[in-house]
Formats: sequence, C-alpha cells, structure tokens
Amino acid sequence: MKRPSLGQALLAPRSIALVGASDDVSKTSARPLRYLRSAGYEGTIYPINPRRATVLGEQAWPSLADLPSAPDHAFILTPTEGVMEAASECARLGVPVATILASGFSEGGEEGLRLVAELQKLCAETGMRILGPSSLGAINLRHKTIITANAAFAEPDPPTGGIFVASHSGSLLGALISRGKTRNVGFAGLVSVGNEIDLSLGEICSATLDDPEITGYILFLESIRHARDLRTFALAAAERGKPVVAYKLGRSDAAAELALSHTGALAGEDDVAAAFLADCGIARVFNFETLLETLPLLQRMPARVAGARSKRVGVVTTTGGGAAMVVDELSVRGIDVVKPSDETFERLAAAGVKANHERITDLTLAGTRYDIMKASLDIMLSAPEFDIVVAVIGSSARFKPELAVKPAIDSAASSKPLVTFLVPDAPSALAMLTAAGVPNFRTPESCADAVAAALLRRRPVIASTTRHDTTVAATRQLDELAAYELFEKVGVPHAPAVAVAVDAVTITLPFAYPVAVKLLSAEIAHKTEVGGVILNVRTEAELKAAVTKISDNVRSHRPDAQVSKVLVQPMTSGLGEMLLGYRVDPEAGPMVLLAAGGIYTEIYRDRSIRLAPVDVDGARSMISELSITKVFQGFRNKPHGDLEALAHAIVAMSQLAHESTVVVDAEINPLIINRVGEGVVAVDALIAIA
Repeated sequence: MKRPSLGQALLAPRSIALVGASDDVSKTSARPLRYLRSAGYEGTIYPINPRRATVLGEQAWPSLADLPSAPDHAFILTPTEGVMEAASECARLGVPVATILASGFSEGGEEGLRLVAELQKLCAETGMRILGPSSLGAINLRHKTIITANAAFAEPDPPTGGIFVASHSGSLLGALISRGKTRNVGFAGLVSVGNEIDLSLGEICSATLDDPEITGYILFLESIRHARDLRTFALAAAERGKPVVAYKLGRSDAAAELALSHTGALAGEDDVAAAFLADCGIARVFNFETLLETLPLLQRMPARVAGARSKRVGVVTTTGGGAAMVVDELSVRGIDVVKPSDETFERLAAAGVKANHERITDLTLAGTRYDIMKASLDIMLSAPEFDIVVAVIGSSARFKPELAVKPAIDSAASSKPLVTFLVPDAPSALAMLTAAGVPNFRTPESCADAVAAALLRRRPVIASTTRHDTTVAATRQLDELAAYELFEKVGVPHAPAVAVAVDAVTITLPFAYPVAVKLLSAEIAHKTEVGGVILNVRTEAELKAAVTKISDNVRSHRPDAQVSKVLVQPMTSGLGEMLLGYRVDPEAGPMVLLAAGGIYTEIYRDRSIRLAPVDVDGARSMISELSITKVFQGFRNKPHGDLEALAHAIVAMSQLAHESTVVVDAEINPLIINRVGEGVVAVDALIAIA
C-alpha cells in the first residue's frame, strides 16, 4: 500500500490505531473511539488494549504488532510512562504519524527532557512524525476524522466550513467549535499541536495549503516556536490568497532583557512576536471573540504594502450611541474615523438621505428603511476618503432581522470592504450576514479589533537567507572601536574616533576640541555606570586629566577590569537622538529596532521592530510608526531631520544578518540625527558576537 503523505496520515488516515483505548466511557482514553464512530469515520479503527478482547463492543488488539497492517495514524493514549514503548513500536512498524496525548515531557523537568530527546532521536532515525506530546489530537470534519480526546467533540454535528485551526492549547479547539456553532462559523480541520517536539504548527498548516476547501487559518499561539516553519507557511498561504489570523498570549510588559543593551529590554518576547507576525503577513487580534470573526474581513481586504499608512474608516449608523462605541474602540487602536467629504454629503442629500455633517453618519430611525440605508452604504462605499466602511445597526436587527441586514447584504459586493456591528443580541441577523459572507461582529471591541487588524496587516516580507545562528549561547563583546569598524563595514556612519593609551605622555588628535573621552573596553558595556565617560574636554591638559579620572573611576568600581586605553571623539550634536538596535532572537531570528535615543530610551517605550534584513521602504515605515520622529519633521517650525539618512542607516544595520561574523546583539545609542542633507552619525556603539 502506498505510504500516505503527511497531510493524509495526519488528517485523512485510512486507518487509525488507538493505543491504550479504554472500555470505560468515563475515561478520556475512551473518547476517540466514541467520537470516530459517532462522526461516521469510514476508515479502519484498531483499538489497542492488551487486557481486553473488546473495547466498547469492538474487537481489540493486544498490541500494534498484532495488527494485520500498520495503521496510517496512531493515537497514543497511554500514561506518560508507557509512551516511549508505544512510540518505539509505532516507529518499528512504519506508522507514519503518532499523536501523543500524555504530558510530562517538555514541561517534565530533567526526566521529561530526556524522554523528548529519545522521541526526537526516534523520529530522526525512522522518519516517523510525532504530533505533541500534550496534544489533544487532530480533526478533519469533512473526512470525519475526529482523532481527539477533547470533550467538546461529544457534541453532535460540529460546524463544517473553510477554516483550519492550529492551536498550542488543545482545550481552545473545543471553545472555538462551540462558539463557531453558535455563530454558524464552520471549520475544515483543527489540530492541537502540543509541545511541537517534532511536527511544528507551521509544518502542519503547510501540509493543508493545497486543500481547495480550506479558505483561511486561525492560530492560537502561546509563543513563537519553530519560527522558520511558521514563516514558510505564512508566505505560502499569502501566495494562495488564504488569510491567516492569530491570537497570541503573553502581552505583559515583562521584557526579555539582555545584559548588553537596551534593545533586549525594549524588544521583549511579545514585541518580537508582534514584529514576526506582521512581517509574515499574519493579522494579529487581541480579543478572543475576534479570532472567530475576522477571516471574512481579511478575505475581502488584501494585505497592504509596508508604509501604506492610510487607515480611514467611515461609519454609518441608525444608533449614534452604538456607533460612538465603535469610534472609541477604533481611536484607542490608532484608527481614524473620517468625516465624509462635502462631495459625499452632497451625494447623500441628492439621494434623499438626511445626515448631520459629523464624523458619524447617523441616519437615525430613517436608516431602518431599506432605501435610505442602501443608498447611504452605496455612496459611502464608493467615496474615496474611506478605506473601509462600518455599518452599525440598532434594535431593528433583533426585531426585524431580514429588513435590518438586507441593505448590507445587497451592498457586500462592493470593491471596498463593508463591516457590520449589531448593537442588540441579534443571532438571526448575524446568521444571515455570516451566510452572505458579510463580516459581522457582536461587540464594538471585536469590531474595532478586526478592523484594526485588517488595516494594519502588511504584505509578508520575503525571507532572505541569513548566516545567523539562533542557538548561540556564548558571546564576546567588542570594544567600541572594533564595533565601529564592523558598523563601517555594513555602511553605518559613525563619528571619528581614536584610541589613546592611558599612559601617553603627549596626545595629538586628528580633530579639534572639544572632545568626549570614554573608557575603551571589551569587558564593560555601560561605561557611564563606572564613571567611564567625560564630556566637553577642551584642551590636552584637560584630556590627560580626564584619562586619569576615568582610570581612577573604573578601578574603584571594577578593580578587576583592565584599563589601558580610552576612546576620544569630537563632541557631536544634532537635532536629536535615536537608538538603533539589532539582536538575534532565539526563535524569530535577526531583527532590527528603532527607538527614542539618549536619555529618553528608558522613559519612552516608543519603538518599531522588523525582522532583519529590511529594505528602504521597510525602514521608512519603521520611522513613520514612531511618535518621537515627528520631532524631526518640522515640529513647531524646527528644522527637518535627515530621515532618509536614518532609513539607510536602519537598512545598513539590518545587514548584520548577512555578516559572516555572527553578531548576536548590537546597538547604537545615540545615533545623532542631523539636518536634511547632513546625514546621521553614531557616537556610541555596542556589539556582542558569537
């Protein structure tokens, strides 16, 4: 028999072995057989139980070795201590995929990690793939393959549709199924990925991409794992026009600080995840309910190029209070609700629509009439000042659902996206909108969340080959002069700098006073903390005194440190300062960060992050995202800063991802921003290499 593909073995197997299947219906290990039978699975099921001849009335087999043929998929339901034996037997017999329900592996301390290593070795040596451990299984509703122990699948007739779900949390599959049933939202398949010790979430989703019945993907993420697989999947999904939406846990302010630089503190785990998802073209939502409701909008609204900053929303309503809630929620997310233009108001008036000249086009009770609402929607959807239109529908959606939503349904074919928010609890109206493919929302929060996710979604950045190694553990810091040499190699400009021996009798500088004098050391990253910086030194005598002072300061703070040289640079000032950072994240890989610089770095968490390398358009987009950069755009008649030079410096910094020297962490703080045409210049530098 031909060996099945990964997608077939995982989600459409011809035969399934249930290792450790129980005859006791109260036990979790009895569920998969019951669910498969009640769903009408047409393949062969092999319950494995060495202590019983039958399980739930069906023939049981004492072991996998006793089966007439190797199954396509084995669901290992045994306790943790029996998993290794079962998995080894699966591998020996040539089972393509084994799903492991038990926990106690990646999260099981030293012994658990030992078992993980054994399982991974088994996969590497035999080619068997493992889903989990801690996986509640894989479900293909069209194939009636319900390989799961999730209690939610005891409910009959789970909703079938075009959504594929992959989740780090197995219990969330049940939550989505139940909510989907209530909202008439259907699924093609759902997978609980568990610990991902072998099969990754991205690899599983990639295996489904060519299924024409899958129209979009929902991801529930606890963290970014196996980033390369996830990125590969996301790019391929974008090529096929299949949108991906994600909800990720872990938005706390606890940052993964690095000892060397501010960049680690500013780019915490969730910040890196946000940048990673955005660069992959994955829409991120922050409200769990939105996760289920967003795909219809994403299917109507393609991702936009980086730098497409227009986020203009038109709002039309029959209830001013309901619309105001949406406006407030959009404003919190930085999305503009735009007042219709005079031309649009004139077109509305010509169509017999009376509306006050406000940001919210409030039709009041007149909007419950089909002709008034339909004319308003058609005019606003064709108006150039809006990127998207939100229709907020009041009580009529509950009491006269067909009348209330018919204008939106009839206008949905517009080339511009139309979104609906129903203020009352109106399940019938929501169902009608869902059936018609019109994006619809139950709460103002989820409506605004989805609109923001759609407007902010960028076209994915095509990954380029980099030389970084994300598994690097040991690093070595360069001194500042060596850091400048590496920055110069990739094209980041820096201020002139010379090294001066602390015992120099005479000091001749290639530039004029005043100067800055700094400790030159590969041991001490933060020079100010040990008294290693003296500014505005104006003469050679002052310079010698500064060298002595720095030597004394460092010896008092760090008696073990070697102080043989200082770095001298001309004092440099400009219009302002930025921080430009680079680091290699263990999962997401190399990234570049732009933030407020100098003394403001730790005060303002105003920052923009991209995966590295970036192009000039991506760098310009980073600059436009920061509030602090408005200072360099003629703020209060001040001179304009050279933001184009800043963009090119960002691009240059991001090229560290291509360097043969593996840079793990790098930072320029401050990067001085000069007037337009005068460029930018680094006046402090930190680099740690593998």
